[in-house]
Amino acid sequence: MPYTFTRIASGLMILGLALSPLALAELPAEDADWQLQKREGDIRIYTIDHPDSKFEAFKAEALLDAPLANVMAVMINPGSCTEWVHGCVESEAFGDGDFQERYAYSVNDMPWPVTDRDYVIRIQTEGDEGSGEVVMHLNAVPNMRDEEEGRIRVDQSDTFYRFTPQGGQTRMVWLQHTNPNGSIPSWLVNSLVVDIPLKSILRLEAVAQEARYQNHELHFDEEGNLTAVVAPEESGDDESDATR
Repeated sequence: MPYTFTRIASGLMILGLALSPLALAELPAEDADWQLQKREGDIRIYTIDHPDSKFEAFKAEALLDAPLANVMAVMINPGSCTEWVHGCVESEAFGDGDFQERYAYSVNDMPWPVTDRDYVIRIQTEGDEGSGEVVMHLNAVPNMRDEEEGRIRVDQSDTFYRFTPQGGQTRMVWLQHTNPNGSIPSWLVNSLVVDIPLKSILRLEAVAQEARYQNHELHFDEEGNLTAVVAPEESGDDESDATR
């Protein structure tokens, strides 16, 4: 029984990770009255009640033992959801887009009798060379792709990431609130809203340390705006070909 509950909740966390409005309008402020729920190593997980929703929002703060370029190499890989997000089973890029604004489709496997959820997202990435900070906004665009039979499309969720270099490490802030479609008990999601981001962050740190994500470079334009994350073998190529 606990395994089933965990899989259901983990699927909902994935949905939240991938679905959000462009701005933080639907998320509590970073300095709101968040309640610390768990502390493990350099990771802190907070929760807060969300207005007009039965589901809590969470904020995760972490210091990842990986350079920012490594972390961003993972984050901009459209298939990496299956590598680090707890429970993600399918993820791919689709449609037109560029580094600053692109699209992805993902699926999370839900245990019977719960129907699998899928989501269509717009991912927007901004980075500033001066501060070193990279921000990601993810928002649902459910009508950009036909619905799949046997899957329920989630269309309401907010996610925000901030990544800041700190020496050879990366400080991460992750805010999220998900209001999933379908009949999923709120007590189940709220009971595991702490464990799912914790497991995902631990995986992100481990994946960012893998050999294939090493030695990437962040490329900026003349105005200091982030334009690409470039793999070592692509560093001499045109940036438009190096953008994942």
